[in-house]
Amino acid sequence: MLPPSWTPPPTPAFVPTPDPLTPARDITHQHFQAGDQVVVLKGVAGGELWGDAMRIVVPSWHTPTDEDGWRLRDATGGAQTYITAHPRYLVHLSRRCPDCLIYLRAMEDYLLPKYASRDQLIDCGWYTITALNQLVHVADSRGGR
Repeated sequence: MLPPSWTPPPTPAFVPTPDPLTPARDITHQHFQAGDQVVVLKGVAGGELWGDAMRIVVPSWHTPTDEDGWRLRDATGGAQTYITAHPRYLVHLSRRCPDCLIYLRAMEDYLLPKYASRDQLIDCGWYTITALNQLVHVADSRGGR
C-alpha cells in the first residue's frame, strides 16, 4: 500500500511522439539516386512538417538495419556533414514522386493535428546519429550498433 502522500512522478517535458509510419514504410534503395535532394522529416515547426534537407551522394551500407542505404551530405555542414541513412527515412525534395507524396501527406495528417496549437519547433525525437555517422530511427536501433 502506498503512503497517502505519494504522488506519481511528473510527466517529462519531452515525450517522444510515436512514429507508426516510417518504420513500416516500404521504399526500396532504387527509389533514390545520387544527386537527389531529400529531407528527413523530424517534426513540426509553425504548422508545417520540419526536417533536415540533404543531398544523396553515393550508396552506403546502413549498419543499424543491415540494408542498403545512402550516404547523404548536409550542405550546412556541422559535426555530421556526411551521414548514412535508410531509404525509408527519406522524402524527395527535388521531384514530386507519388510514393514520397503519399508518405508526406500521411505524416501531415498524423502530426499536424497533434501540434496545431503550438508555434515552436517540435522535434519528435525519432532519430539519433551513431558513432559511425549512421542516422537511425528509434524503431531501427539495436544495442551496440
